[in-house]
Amino acid sequence: MFEPKLNRSALSFIESEAADCLTKINRGVEKESLRVTADGYLSKKSHPTEWGSALTNKYITTDYSEALPELITPVTQERLGPRKWLDEIHRYITQYMDDEVLWVGSMPCIMTKEEDVPLADYGTSNVGMMKHIYRRGLGYRYGRYMQTIAGVHYNFSLPEEFWPKYREFCGSEEGLQDFISNQYLGLIRNYLRYCWLLPYLFGASPAICKSFTKGEGGAFLTEEADGTMYGDYATSLRMSDLGYQNNAQSKFSIRHNNLEEYTAELERAIRTPDQFYQELGVKVDGEYRQLNANLLQIENEYYAKIRPKRTINSGERPTQALNRRGVEYVEVRSLDLNPFDPLGISQAQIDFLDVFILFCLLQESKEQSDRENAENDENFRRVVYYGRKPELNLLRNNRSLPLKDASLQIFEEMRPVAVLLDKCNHTRAYTKALSEAIEMANDPSKTFSGLYYDDIKRSGQGYFGYTMGLSVKTQQELLSKAVEPRTQEMFAREAEKSILEQQVIEDSETLSFEEYLEQYFAE
Repeated sequence: MFEPKLNRSALSFIESEAADCLTKINRGVEKESLRVTADGYLSKKSHPTEWGSALTNKYITTDYSEALPELITPVTQERLGPRKWLDEIHRYITQYMDDEVLWVGSMPCIMTKEEDVPLADYGTSNVGMMKHIYRRGLGYRYGRYMQTIAGVHYNFSLPEEFWPKYREFCGSEEGLQDFISNQYLGLIRNYLRYCWLLPYLFGASPAICKSFTKGEGGAFLTEEADGTMYGDYATSLRMSDLGYQNNAQSKFSIRHNNLEEYTAELERAIRTPDQFYQELGVKVDGEYRQLNANLLQIENEYYAKIRPKRTINSGERPTQALNRRGVEYVEVRSLDLNPFDPLGISQAQIDFLDVFILFCLLQESKEQSDRENAENDENFRRVVYYGRKPELNLLRNNRSLPLKDASLQIFEEMRPVAVLLDKCNHTRAYTKALSEAIEMANDPSKTFSGLYYDDIKRSGQGYFGYTMGLSVKTQQELLSKAVEPRTQEMFAREAEKSILEQQVIEDSETLSFEEYLEQYFAE
């Protein structure tokens, strides 16, 4: 049975002693979108010069492909801040897209050949070449199609002044850094227990273009004459085996019981050779195919639903940063693009995530076992494939419980968190977001995937036709409002500055690429 138990004494403590901290939550968003041509094919154009350097621009970069820009908001403590930043960045970049549009779906547009997916280019510096070769390796390992899938990442942390107060309330004698890391890891464990809620509520990829499957869709998909493969009850094909996957990850088990265990398992994965990757080769005919032939080339290849994060220094690997300075924030990675919002994520989603993440922190968090991990993964899988199926059951401690009942149990325990966030921030938005989620739990047709599925079906245009029309409409909406002069100047200045910074990095290289890699992976 799902039996979430909010620590109400902790909530009362925050209300009486640390309420101001709930007005200073640190938030940030990373949002990916494909650039597509006017006829709906993947763009083959380079990253526009006006966007600056994808290597060094702090607002505008690329993910896997030149055709997959990633927009990054600065960390902000304003509740509405991430979307304000996203809106400004979107309006700036759309000026320089000519006849291209940003694709609003998580699953891609019309796909042709694998080699038609252009790898992201970061220049000739060692760090730039490493990023490029890492992506080349992903293409060899999993195919380039998989890397064109887009989503949203949400970064969350509580302000620094919260933690000494909370450690005192908890009666912990740990050092502050260890206490903070352990609290975030506890949050992550609870998140993994309940994160099937996110594809249920906000999954928005119940259908895909047939071209993406190469005619080999799973048995759970139905094909229609409009060129669409539908998952009749699916919520997020992006998070299914058709989307992000890494079968090699079954060879290691990542748990979040303590930071040392977590980083040690990641380190093991980036140092353990894999036979298939060895057969691909690392450097073939003088060209790197991948960074190495190990289970993971680097830590980022681990496709996690959530990650503990720490800002890294130049030349530092993520596990090193975590071991040296502890967990700084969490990165939620289970979000499809919201096709109904021009920015890819709505304010109601952000408000819900704040409630959900804080709820995951403020309750007991038992250690993970491999058995529980398997059960959590199975629940997530069921929701991704069949989340809108009537009477779908989930597992908890080997027992079955209807998804609807499980959802409503969790939402009821979340309610006091939403009420407190409303009170502290002088709003009703948090309880409203929770109420909307409850409506979705009671009626799957109101979920993002239910709405999107119905809209595609009603349009008669299929996934591609409907999503293309929606993308064009969204682009027009973004272009309808002029960019403010100060905003234009800020992003233009950052673009120019980033290009100069990339040039400085390239001009100052002293190591060969082989030496750079050896130094980067040194134990």
